[in-house]
Amino acid sequence: MTRLPDSLWWDTLAEPVTPTAPLTEDLTVDVAIVGAGFTGLWTAYYLAKARPDLRIVVLEKELAGFGASGRNGGWASALLPSSLATLAHEGGREGALALHAAMRASVDEIIRVTEAEGIDAGIAKGGTLVLARTAAQERRARAEVDDARSWGRGPDELAWLDADQARQRLAATDVRGATYTPDCAAIHPGRLVRGLARIVQGLGVALYEQTPVTRIAPHRVETANGTVSADVVVRATEGYTPTIAELKRAVVPIHSLIVATEPLPASQWDEIGLAQRETFSDHRHLVVYGQRTADDRLVFGGRGAPYHLGSKVAPEHDSHPKVHEALRTEIVAMLPQLTGVRFTHAWGGALGVARDWHASVGLDRDSGLAWAGGYVGDGVTTTNLAGRTLRDLILGEETALTALPWVGHRSRRWEPEPLRWLGVNAGLRAMTAADVEERITGRPSVVARAMAPLIGGH
Repeated sequence: MTRLPDSLWWDTLAEPVTPTAPLTEDLTVDVAIVGAGFTGLWTAYYLAKARPDLRIVVLEKELAGFGASGRNGGWASALLPSSLATLAHEGGREGALALHAAMRASVDEIIRVTEAEGIDAGIAKGGTLVLARTAAQERRARAEVDDARSWGRGPDELAWLDADQARQRLAATDVRGATYTPDCAAIHPGRLVRGLARIVQGLGVALYEQTPVTRIAPHRVETANGTVSADVVVRATEGYTPTIAELKRAVVPIHSLIVATEPLPASQWDEIGLAQRETFSDHRHLVVYGQRTADDRLVFGGRGAPYHLGSKVAPEHDSHPKVHEALRTEIVAMLPQLTGVRFTHAWGGALGVARDWHASVGLDRDSGLAWAGGYVGDGVTTTNLAGRTLRDLILGEETALTALPWVGHRSRRWEPEPLRWLGVNAGLRAMTAADVEERITGRPSVVARAMAPLIGGH
């Protein structure tokens, strides 16, 4: 029996998990999708809606939503891993802004689909509050607002809040101010991904869970018990991509870890804030993220777990007691109102990082191979945009989506081992050191500035 991921989201699903039957025969279809996470399921959903006659199959090693789609922090944000400047280098200023606008619209598209399809994903579009809690963080936050203005993005997209305004939203310690964007919704990702799996099957898509894929080739997907021939093969494997031999160096799997509290009483939330269920973070270098769930828990996560040699992804990597304890300590330091609160869940999962920190989507017509990924942890919304873009590419339609500057982007491969292991873990440690440096000096980190070109430069 396939194990269920150990996370809050899987423990609080709206319905029991019953795996579909695995693939046991050879098939010939129009579209074969490898991976039943958000990317694969959104692609199947929009294709089936547009062309009900298409024969579509989704192949999944474990269960739909088993990977990052069912284990993330529950941010449906408009964030992309690449800066507007990076995107403009490829697609010009208008192209970069068009991609940003498409991401903003995708947040609302996710909400629209959940309402239309009756998926109870606990969604609340409260935006994102990113606190500035040191002098260096405040400089970075104000620079981010200035940069937004240089692109014509006004306070309706990204606003600076002074310390009092920020504390009214989240009564954290050491608050000097914050940036705020309305373009994010807190969600229950497990309910969303499992709901999508149910909906696409109702649309006629064949979902084969418990079906490990051993090889992806032009117009062909191989498994232990059957081969699928298809006009188009979509790779939607994100952090699990290195488990496919020929794709070992396509992305690096980085583990992000999360903790969650018991449901908190209204009186405690009155002290903490997040009245609109804003998602939150701060402007440190090593990413952290949090949200207030629909059932009034506080979920808090971050990076910091080590990268494993050979891009290995294994169940034992989903837990790291030292990092989980550091997350619990950090959120109580940020929000002392949580002192004495019981933490009920601790889990983790792998996200995918491309070598240039650049998400991409595309289709090679000659081989029939399509792909989407490299979201660097910002995939909940990006996968929706990817699914609609893949729909248009597969159907051969030239649209505003297929003209966006991430379409067809090719990231170079990661270095071979042990260089990959040395470089990635050095980067993770450097970002931790940079945050410590800034707390001590009050100035922007020299370490972070030196590392920026090596970790995507964004």
